[in-house]
Amino acid sequence: MFSSMPDFKIERENVSFWLRVKPRSAHERLTMDTSGELRLELHAPATEGQANDACVHFFARALRLPQACIVILSGQKARRKLLRITGSSAEETVTQIEGLAAASIEGRIH
Repeated sequence: MFSSMPDFKIERENVSFWLRVKPRSAHERLTMDTSGELRLELHAPATEGQANDACVHFFARALRLPQACIVILSGQKARRKLLRITGSSAEETVTQIEGLAAASIEGRIH
């Protein structure tokens, strides 16, 4: 699927991972760069926490979870963020995130 997979840290039902956020993007999508790092493109600007809110909303909507299940642990004022997602099985969460990134990559290829 990918040359390099993202580094997911799983603790019971919690999944933590790093991603790079690109605010003010033309598209809202989760992709993966060539080094295997997840990259989230958002419409929201990086001012007053709007990109952070959009990041949480993106994952809550995509994974069908309450926004309270998505927490930015580190990087509130940086482009690189550490997220923790709870609310469903860790395996299911990882599979869904990988599927989201794969769908964006396939969409660009076709």
